[in-house]
Order: sequence, then structure tokens, then C-alpha cells
Amino acid sequence: MQKTKTTEGITIRIASYYEEGSSRPLNQYFAFSYVVEIENDSPFEVQLLRRYWLIRDANSDMKEVEGTGVIGKQPIIKPGEMFHYSSWSPLATPIGKMTGYYTMKRLLDGSLFKAYIPEFQLVADYINN
Repeated sequence: MQKTKTTEGITIRIASYYEEGSSRPLNQYFAFSYVVEIENDSPFEVQLLRRYWLIRDANSDMKEVEGTGVIGKQPIIKPGEMFHYSSWSPLATPIGKMTGYYTMKRLLDGSLFKAYIPEFQLVADYINN
């Protein structure tokens, strides 16, 4: 299921997937991938500078991930354009969730703002069946 959130004209869509072939349930290792689309519906060119993720598993263990850009890039997204990428996250349980934000910069005036990422679930396929 895709989740969507819009902040200051930046729409973020996320879909997550359980990666059964990369997971090792007997070792409490559950791999999840996610695909992100970032669409610029604002009138300004923006650049994604940083990412912040809060990742929580079913044991209530939380992990914070911060860093420059995404997948080694700090993309500039023009009005009406979209940037997409995929990444992954391991959990110690078959259920969890992620949320966070991207720090964005308007290139016109250099102002910074946070584009919030919708909270989305990470659920192993066999949990729903």
C-alpha cells in the first residue's frame, strides 16, 4: 500500500515490500525495501540536502538514521518534476514502521524546510496471510 504526504508543495509517496529472499527469520533478520517518489508541486526549484528516518520494530526498538542526501545524491527537483529512488532497511521483527523527513532547500532564496515522510508499515507477507 502506498502512503502519501505533502509539505510545502513537495509530495512524498512511499511503498514498502518484504524481501523474503534476503530475510533470515530464524536469526531475527527481516529485510524490507521501499520505493520513494518525491514530486515538486511547488513553484520553486528545490534540492534535497539531508534525510532523517525513525525506524521502529515490534519490540519498540527505535533506530534513527541521519545523513546527507539519499542514495549518495542531493538531487535538484524542478517544479513539476519528480525524483525517485529505492532503498531498504532490516528489522529484528517481521513488523515495524518508518517515518521521517527530508531537509529541502529552495534554490531561489536558500531557505530550508522539512518535507515530511508519511509513516508507513513494514510487514512480512506471511503476517497478512
